[in-house]
Amino acid sequence: MAGTKSYRIATIPGDGIGTDVIPAGQAVVDAISARHGFSMKWDEFDWSCERYAETGLMMPEDGVDQIKNHDAIYLGAVGFPGVPDHVSLWGLLIPLRRQFDQYANVRPVKLLRGVTSPLAGRTAEDIDFIVVRENVEGEYSAIGGRSFAGTDREMASQQAVFTRFGTDRIMDYAFKMAQTRQRKHVTSATKSNGIVHTMPFWDERFEAVAANYPDVETAKFHIDILVAHFVLHPDWFDVVVGSNLFGDILSDLGPAVAGSIGIAPAANINPERIYPSMFEPVHGSAPDIAGKGIANPIAAIWAAAMMLEHLGEPDAAAEIVEAIEVSLENDATRTADLGGTADTKQSVDAVLAALKA
Repeated sequence: MAGTKSYRIATIPGDGIGTDVIPAGQAVVDAISARHGFSMKWDEFDWSCERYAETGLMMPEDGVDQIKNHDAIYLGAVGFPGVPDHVSLWGLLIPLRRQFDQYANVRPVKLLRGVTSPLAGRTAEDIDFIVVRENVEGEYSAIGGRSFAGTDREMASQQAVFTRFGTDRIMDYAFKMAQTRQRKHVTSATKSNGIVHTMPFWDERFEAVAANYPDVETAKFHIDILVAHFVLHPDWFDVVVGSNLFGDILSDLGPAVAGSIGIAPAANINPERIYPSMFEPVHGSAPDIAGKGIANPIAAIWAAAMMLEHLGEPDAAAEIVEAIEVSLENDATRTADLGGTADTKQSVDAVLAALKA
């Protein structure tokens, strides 16, 4: 075996069950790292709503500088009662995504063995696609404001920002991903019949970028009918690319179609690898069950597998996903949200046992 590689990971457990599930992912990665020829150095940061309550900041002012040289970021969950969602989001997640130019948000939508889709009769062969969301511009801008507060003329405005640079690069990313997959197909989410400036621009750029990938087939749907097709025809999709808002909606709907948002992971990718990418479970912080030992750790473990794949350890990543599926096939090792009886530790132990088998 060649010399052992070492990866330095900035770990941010965050709030609620984030502190319960991130150690699960770390344990699974550490369990297989040696036999795959790498090791992990986990540097933990206490950035959270609890920190905000104490200091007025979700993370220190030099937080970005503290972790910019790490190989990746492993995030748990952010959010807690008493701290407005926009404070936790704009105080931590969005600064990290934007400062590290993590412009590709990637959500796998896959019906795992042992999980039942809410769509009757659908199998794993029917639900296996990826949602690629533009992650740093679009509808989620800070441009806008409010006027005439407290009067009958009170108003609010917010401006969406779509650049050719930003739009082309997320579409390039989606097409390159499709080229690595068997079906080689990209679907674009749009609404150019109602949003008359930014969405026609999005459509034009999709057609222009698609011309560079003649081996990839394409489709385009308005967002309202597209969400219906996710439910009625999930087998139509391979790679779906959307703006920040539309991608946000689709990347939650997709995992729900695949059985549970609670087991879904996400990657916030800087494809050029100039900055660290960030990996996270997409479930919330669920403070009502935090610390009770019953949170489902699968999303955090799957997110860790995505992190390993990004770091150049695809075999280790694939082994973890297979172990996840083995663990989900038994009621006794699935957590209650998936109809099982396992607690967090029993679920993790089942994944670890599958890795040893």
